[in-house]
Amino acid sequence: MKICLMSYRGNPYCGGQGIYLMYVARELVKLGHEVHAIVGPPYPFEMEGVTLHRVSNHNYFNVKKDYIKPHKPFASFAPLNFYEFVASKLGIFPEIETFSIRAFLKLKELLGEHRFDIIHDNQCLGYGFLLINKFGIPFVSTLHHPLSIDRSTWFEYPSTFALKMKRILYYPLFMQAVVSNRLDRIITVSHDSAREINKAFGVPMERQSVVYNGMDAGIFHPIRGMKKRKNSLIFVGNVEDRKKGVIYLLKALTLTKNRVHLTIVDGGAPNRNYVPRWIDRFGIQDRVSFTGKIPLEELVELYSRTEVAVCPSLYEGFGFPAAEAMACEVPVIAATGGALPEVVGEHMKTGYLVPPRDPEAIAKGIDYLIDNPDVRHRMGRDARRRVLATFTWENAANEMVKVYEEVIRAHRGL
Repeated sequence: MKICLMSYRGNPYCGGQGIYLMYVARELVKLGHEVHAIVGPPYPFEMEGVTLHRVSNHNYFNVKKDYIKPHKPFASFAPLNFYEFVASKLGIFPEIETFSIRAFLKLKELLGEHRFDIIHDNQCLGYGFLLINKFGIPFVSTLHHPLSIDRSTWFEYPSTFALKMKRILYYPLFMQAVVSNRLDRIITVSHDSAREINKAFGVPMERQSVVYNGMDAGIFHPIRGMKKRKNSLIFVGNVEDRKKGVIYLLKALTLTKNRVHLTIVDGGAPNRNYVPRWIDRFGIQDRVSFTGKIPLEELVELYSRTEVAVCPSLYEGFGFPAAEAMACEVPVIAATGGALPEVVGEHMKTGYLVPPRDPEAIAKGIDYLIDNPDVRHRMGRDARRRVLATFTWENAANEMVKVYEEVIRAHRGL
């Protein structure tokens, strides 16, 4: 097949969509398909066998000054750029909408030379895709989870009226609901995500296909001979994302009978202020450390030196940090938020499951695993076996191709 992938942020270091693009594209090439990718910035690295087509994005939402580029002084006044600028200053997040329109224009240009069998978007679902539909090419989109989940978790915490209005404007829920119901198929990464998409956007279950994410077990693996740090915990994720449930983990540190130390790998969140306030409030400054953004090899070493990983998320559409830790044979304490039970597996066999928003349960799990090294070792080994059997990118690509073929047949009326 000739496949066109789309990702509004293409670099694997910018978040999950870049990682997803990198591995899906790589595995589809291995299967012998011709793969093109229309990508927005930050752009991905060159990928063997993948033809990249870059579209611009001025990222006005995160730029506070110097809007005018000296080498392109009039670029900001182009209609789409100007809309992007005005919308972002009103608190709207326009990146995915403007990417979808730029992707339409790029695809229109490419169709003069290429004829794609299928188009596969990753998590964008902008209005421009309604224009792409007019090309008559089968079109699917991966939706990891509906953004309504992200918005609802913000409203769990006290905030001003102005902040609440900002969050209502920020998330383009109406647009994604409209577009998701007009594509040929929605691919999602867990059965729980499929149910949430149905509830939030009304996409029928029969128009969704579940394809689990993969995990690169060649990168994430236990480093033999690496000595564990006594009473050590690790959390990997964006600490400013309320749905990650970090506050409940911090509270749990005040409840454990063992004096544990938590390392937070947060990617160097640029506006880290929410979590430090809670650390000060709980008086645990000497028991929590931040790494900021670290290379993958350093993260793998950190997993290998740590006794227990904790994923206290209120919701995850999949949960890469849980799968990473499992692949490194680190036992995981995970909240039963969203798809985490699908990833972690059976309680007390391949992981330790706790209710969301329950610091007492987290503390109990931490103490149990710290006090029982034999259970930790057995759980870690069984967890890696589960990852190798269920969550590989090769499996994901093979399942995705089946979805493509089914959608193409239906599109042709076969």
